[in-house]
Amino acid sequence: MSLGVAAFTVGALAVAGPLTHRDAGPSRLVAAPKPSPAGELTVASVETGAKADSADAGKAVKNEKKASGPSRYTDATAAAYFRGRWNDHASKRVKDIRTTGRYLRIYTNLPEDAGNSKDAITLCKRGLEYLSERGEANPVVFVQAKFGENGNPVLANVLGPDDSDCRVTHPKPR
Repeated sequence: MSLGVAAFTVGALAVAGPLTHRDAGPSRLVAAPKPSPAGELTVASVETGAKADSADAGKAVKNEKKASGPSRYTDATAAAYFRGRWNDHASKRVKDIRTTGRYLRIYTNLPEDAGNSKDAITLCKRGLEYLSERGEANPVVFVQAKFGENGNPVLANVLGPDDSDCRVTHPKPR
């Protein structure tokens, strides 16, 4: 038998062997989750093994994108701070509060055309107060409108130490 024929035979057995012995395959293979007709995945909870309710999962994802209610990004400490201190018209406008570093975003149900409104300015000042009490030296606050065609437009903001009045300003065209 020539060396070429022997090499070919060994290669063929290496490929054909696992194909003929299906029960001897790797035991760690797991089927991928199958999408539902709507394209959503049903995933078991890591902690309990229980399947998540796809309606609740869809609602949570929608809330995260629109910031129309609490989500996994909600700053629970900030939300509790606002709920515990104020119970007026402005505070009832708050739908979600999120922080990222020194940035505080207050999502509201205010309309897109409520820029520099009394409620937006009030919420911005309260956001500054919250960040100040946390010791933030250079706070940044955004008060944002409800989700619409333009996402969540900014209604009031403070962009750092040089900005202190919460009013949204627009640069003059050049």
